[in-house]
Amino acid sequence: MVASSHTRAANQEVHSALPFADQTDFENARRGFIADSPNRVITNPDGSASFDLDAYGFVRDNPAPDTVNPSLWRQSQLLAITGLFEVADGIYQVRNFDLAVMTFIRGRTGWIVVDPLVTAAPAAEALRLVREHVVDLPVVAVLSTHSRADHFGGIEGVADRADVQSGRVRYIVPVGFVEESVSENVLAGNVMARRASYMYGNAVPAGPAGSVGAGLGPSTSTGSMALFPPTDIVDRTGQELDIDGVRFVFQYTPGAEAPAEYCFFLPDHKALCMAEIASHNLHNVYTLRGAKVRDALAWSKHIHEALMLFGDDTEVLFASHHWPTWGNAAVREELVGQRDLYRFIHDQTLRLANQGYGPAEIAEMLTLPEGIAGRFANRGYYGSVNHNIKAVYNYYLGWFDGNPANLHPLPPVEAGTKFVEYAGGADALLERARADFEAGEYRWVAEAVNHLVFADPANEQARTLLAETYEQLAYQAESGPWRNFYLAGATELRHGVRAVATPTAAQAGMVSSITPDLFLDALAVRLNGPKAAGVAGRIHLFVGDEAHTLELSNGALHNNHGATGRADATIRMSRSALDTILVGGAIPELVAAGEITAQGDPAPLQALLGNLDDFEFWFPIVTP
Repeated sequence: MVASSHTRAANQEVHSALPFADQTDFENARRGFIADSPNRVITNPDGSASFDLDAYGFVRDNPAPDTVNPSLWRQSQLLAITGLFEVADGIYQVRNFDLAVMTFIRGRTGWIVVDPLVTAAPAAEALRLVREHVVDLPVVAVLSTHSRADHFGGIEGVADRADVQSGRVRYIVPVGFVEESVSENVLAGNVMARRASYMYGNAVPAGPAGSVGAGLGPSTSTGSMALFPPTDIVDRTGQELDIDGVRFVFQYTPGAEAPAEYCFFLPDHKALCMAEIASHNLHNVYTLRGAKVRDALAWSKHIHEALMLFGDDTEVLFASHHWPTWGNAAVREELVGQRDLYRFIHDQTLRLANQGYGPAEIAEMLTLPEGIAGRFANRGYYGSVNHNIKAVYNYYLGWFDGNPANLHPLPPVEAGTKFVEYAGGADALLERARADFEAGEYRWVAEAVNHLVFADPANEQARTLLAETYEQLAYQAESGPWRNFYLAGATELRHGVRAVATPTAAQAGMVSSITPDLFLDALAVRLNGPKAAGVAGRIHLFVGDEAHTLELSNGALHNNHGATGRADATIRMSRSALDTILVGGAIPELVAAGEITAQGDPAPLQALLGNLDDFEFWFPIVTP
């Protein structure tokens, strides 16, 4: 679909408002280039594609088309610059081989690897590039700065689990890292991963009318993910470690971008790594894939603390995404801008909330000051001012805006049916919506026609108009995830749900780190409570030699450590059986194979094992 005149005008307005003639970011993104990978499609061991380094090559050296916000196009051009770069003496990065950036620090005897990407294949290719073009040394330590999968999932590409377990390779993470890494991807893992397929445009073809990347990075790789137990824990600001002869000073920064996170300063290099706390975009206070809302105030305070601790001594600033910044004045300017960005959004949202405005109103009222918004590093390529304002409101006040009309609204199908009835029927609604579409009222058309699609999902005229509307909204979006959401919705309206490769935490390399406690909490989420509500009982569960007690009561499943009290039944399974369940293995098959044994009263066992829901991953999002 082509960009409408309204979309072209909106994108031209963006181009006129920002300093596109400034080439500093492009100079920094190319600075220190050493080599690029000749393997333009990085493959997994089974031959499947993990990551295509040229997937977004069409953005290189081409002006922004009418179908892409010019600010997002510029960001995508920067993210299409791939390869190995020298950051400072002894510090190197391989950039844009995945969603994140991978950093290599030369130690006395080997490489210190920081944030080994989403999956193993791109991480291994990055290490190969460093060994070929800098020096062939073993990996002696791996650091995961925080508990997001793009900063630990590819660890098998740079280190063996046995070497980490033996201590031959140190693995250094923030306190709470393992718990947070697995918990975010388990209890709500299915729906979160499904929504992530929208956020990263997994089902949207790359191209000027399709996906142009994620803003934070090009996109996510697919393949083998793993999570290793750490050897070293960072739990406080000021903690120092000597890692293979390199001095690290850590800043502990939990509860903002990630629940478990640290930054670090390298005093001998005058280099500061801000992990994902500060990068060249406005990040997510709430991520559209779904996760717990983050603390924008803590976020700003962490950046302010970094300025106080390291600002005067830093000559190069780098992070887990994007490109570095050189020179103390430029470093301080970037950190000040990022600090002010999150603090402004936090404070001004609450200022207006305290005046009685709701989240949707505040998101329309607030604009960033020119001193913040005029810098490309603060633009909403990943997060957005609009949805981050709503996130701050939600963090303090929850989903309800205080208006009783919004306290108990009808669900989408029922509301859609009534909306269409009020509009005078489907034909009348479509006639008005088409007129509004021609007038460029895309946000309203999306709201109105969405009601018709949920009332009558078989109405092809409605689906087509809504898809066209989403496409125009995508073409105007500055945020990569917003664009991908709109385009994924349009694709699904036109073609239905289509299964494509997408990262998921349900892999053998990940589930081995999931504790039985978390497994039992996940099992409770799968229990169909209404069906099991009529049966009560207590079950002793043994996972290997580890004992747990399950209590089934009123359709709820509780658990605690130890085989406590009287049990109606006993279940025994090996740890391998538990891992099989976590990656999708069927419990009845494990029972038939003798991997799970059960004794005692069959009623609570049947109520539990016979009423577990299986979650379909490719559920519809834009239709009922």
